[in-house]
Amino acid sequence: MTVNVPGRRGPQGPSPLEGERIRPLSRWQIEDRLAELGDLYAQTAGGDSRAWNHDRELFLRRLAGEVQRPGFALLVAERSVPGTPAGGESAVLAGCAYGFPVRADGPWWRGLDGYLPRDVLGLAASGRLFAISGLVVHSRVRTHHQGLDWNLARRLQRRLLADHTAGLADRADGTGAVDVADDVGVLGVLGVTLVERDDAMTLRALRSWGWRSVAPDASVARDMLRYAPCRALVLGP
Repeated sequence: MTVNVPGRRGPQGPSPLEGERIRPLSRWQIEDRLAELGDLYAQTAGGDSRAWNHDRELFLRRLAGEVQRPGFALLVAERSVPGTPAGGESAVLAGCAYGFPVRADGPWWRGLDGYLPRDVLGLAASGRLFAISGLVVHSRVRTHHQGLDWNLARRLQRRLLADHTAGLADRADGTGAVDVADDVGVLGVLGVTLVERDDAMTLRALRSWGWRSVAPDASVARDMLRYAPCRALVLGP
């Protein structure tokens, strides 16, 4: 997962009074705002100007590839500049999150099938396994009020899963598959992500936002898991 967790403080922080507005962007809206999204990522990554440009370019390259995935969704959190109308042209990006449903009918995303137990992988067949592959927020979101519902990272990831759950239920209702819709409503959607094994900062941040580690079935050799490049985490029911 792409999560910016720099060691220095960012200029913005989460607050229940600031009321960041979260909304989805369509693919053409994403294209129109690529420069802003790249700037947001670089601003929250830290580092000098050379690292700023490098990080920005890599982020935009990854994002351009993931936008092409079926079911891709991206949410932005916007905050109005003080003294301007809410939702006006002076709204600035405070964060973003994106992901896509994991497909069971093709190559698994980043070898995901080697990290998850069979019962979790089985959710992909019904569309109830959703990969959150990017979560970009300022550093204070990581270090302040991580366990509260209004923490911006928690709001973004919760909304991604809720929107996907609602979409599944709507499609099921549209085809008359009431039993599928009921199943989605009861069980919801499980979020999943992969974190580089040596990225302790991102791992701590995700756990503080409610993610929990998961391991494959016991049949997977322990040595394979020990030397795997990533760790798997899940979020949700």
